[in-house]
Amino acid sequence: MTTVTREFHFDRHDEEAKTRQLLEQEWLVTNGLGGYASGTVCGALTRRYHGLLIAAYPSPLGRIVVLNRLTEAIRFADGSMVRFGGDQKEEGLDFHGMEYLTGFRLEDGLPVWRYDINGTVIEKQLVMVHRQNTMHLIYRLLSGEKMVRLKLQPYLQFRHHDASVDSVADEPYMFTAVQNRYQISSGTNSPQLRLVINGGRGNFTLEEKHSTDIFYNEESARGYESLGTLWTAGYFAVDLGIGHDAALTASTETWETIAALPPAASLEMERERRRLLLAAADPRARQGLPAELVLATDQFIITPAGRHKESVRAHAMGDEVCTVIAGYHWFTDWGRDTMISLEGLTLATGRHTEAGWILRTFAHYVKNGLIPNLFPEGHSEGLYHTADASLWFFHALNRYLEYTNDRATLHMIMPQMREIIDRHLSGTSFGIGVDPSDGLLKQGAEGYQLTWMDAKVGDWVVTPRRGKAVELNALWYNALRLMQQWTEQLGDEQYSRQLGGYADQTYRSFNQRFWFADGGYLYDVVDGELGDDSACRPNQLFAISLPYPVLERDRWPNVLDTVRQRLLTPVGLRTLAPGHPDYKPTYHGDLRARDAAYHQGTVWPWLIGTFIDSWMKLYPDQVGAARGFLEGLVQQLNQQCIGSISEIFDAEQPYSPRGCIAQAWSVAEMLRCWLKTAQ
Repeated sequence: MTTVTREFHFDRHDEEAKTRQLLEQEWLVTNGLGGYASGTVCGALTRRYHGLLIAAYPSPLGRIVVLNRLTEAIRFADGSMVRFGGDQKEEGLDFHGMEYLTGFRLEDGLPVWRYDINGTVIEKQLVMVHRQNTMHLIYRLLSGEKMVRLKLQPYLQFRHHDASVDSVADEPYMFTAVQNRYQISSGTNSPQLRLVINGGRGNFTLEEKHSTDIFYNEESARGYESLGTLWTAGYFAVDLGIGHDAALTASTETWETIAALPPAASLEMERERRRLLLAAADPRARQGLPAELVLATDQFIITPAGRHKESVRAHAMGDEVCTVIAGYHWFTDWGRDTMISLEGLTLATGRHTEAGWILRTFAHYVKNGLIPNLFPEGHSEGLYHTADASLWFFHALNRYLEYTNDRATLHMIMPQMREIIDRHLSGTSFGIGVDPSDGLLKQGAEGYQLTWMDAKVGDWVVTPRRGKAVELNALWYNALRLMQQWTEQLGDEQYSRQLGGYADQTYRSFNQRFWFADGGYLYDVVDGELGDDSACRPNQLFAISLPYPVLERDRWPNVLDTVRQRLLTPVGLRTLAPGHPDYKPTYHGDLRARDAAYHQGTVWPWLIGTFIDSWMKLYPDQVGAARGFLEGLVQQLNQQCIGSISEIFDAEQPYSPRGCIAQAWSVAEMLRCWLKTAQ
């Protein structure tokens, strides 16, 4: 199988444009535990989340930044020294040798930098060991001088990855060395960062110092503390011969584990693992753009570090704990995002076993008829404040059964699925329950944001949507019909007929209550706090796109045409139509300003999935047109996070990427729809 390569082309003639590109474009490598390495192409730290090793620890620690960056320099035989990389200072850029960076690419999703320093060409590549908190940075001298010396100085700041950049360690850093093994800690309960050089002849020189006033411009733009200080114990110097490798390894694993897999072997095994992922995927996704998306999906599927009880239970029945990181850098695993993403992340990619693990993992957590909304960072218990995640669970299970026909899993988790239905019928937490007068699902509790439009700042719930929300009732109807189908197949005909009666009532009431005749589309919420809400939002499309559509077919063209005209952009759907008093064209500023725009116009690329599903139901012979709706997202693979797709975009041109640099359901829905529209 050929290497999947994405070349990032930057401006070679305009230094200002080049600097901006290298500062704005980012890369991401993950380790299957929730840990990661990430940064800008040029190496400058612009976010609190940037670092060469962010390790995933069991609760209560969570993810910890243990190695922030390196300063790198090369010394030639004549004694001259050239530094490459650099930082941002508050007064401006402090780059050294930016002109020497001549190329950046992803090879099978792993970042490779190329430097041409006065005719001497060096490449470096970063790899993380799967399911380890281990990072290798491998340097290779390709041409020019026969031997050079690398100077690599590691800088660090042990802190939670979400902590402010001005955080200070509780205790002084402690540096120890035994032969060529080096270890840094900060107190008895701190992480243990282990560093070692492999390949070449090298040494370590003690030169403790602080690098002050590191300026994180993305933190500044988002209204957070933006000046931080990093610490270093000294630097490595290692000889690098032509055609040979030298590597810096950073890890929080034991020395025995680190020694078991040298850098070159780690790189080869990780690339082989990725080739196997492509071999297992849909045959149409093994080359080109869809292959890149398959590799991008792998970043989100993790075995969560530290959920010991959950692991014991899973292993006892032959399973593994498996879940989905909703987005990098700051999200953990969310029930809603996991269920929406499941098909694109695991089923289209041939990872059916992991899909089963994920479904059975979440089934274990059903409580009062709800699955968790999210698992907070550093915690083992979930939070349940969501009205739609449990309903998306039915959709995910249905897609899983369509791919696998795994009736054993259906039998196994049927009690939890029935609990979800029954608790919704009788009423459960947060005001979630069916109104017996019309069979429609209502939700709402003071101070809670329960739908996917869940922005909240302090006590302010930006889009509460309390009442009967359109997508919740589309999902509820779909869940009833699926459960009716499954229970009939399993021989419970009485319960199946009962569910059919509930579904019929929901269908009738939905079409009576949700049609906004004056606009020719669907209300977003009925029986809300302020009555019926006619805001034009994308949520109405789920009444068409789901396997069991709740909207009468003769109304589909009006709804789809309204969404196409008012909400569709090249990168997804707006969350609110322009012209509404609450519409926000851009997503920027401090937390309050951003959350005020989060679902009030801001574009979400994952919603292109429901648009394309609806389009192909209505126009099954216009597959080419459906594929065309994805073209704008193709261009985004070279924007923000190279090789992935962002969480959100501004609502108007130039549709700048915002939010998380890599989002699970953005990538998953892009891949799913790409395959669905293949001709």
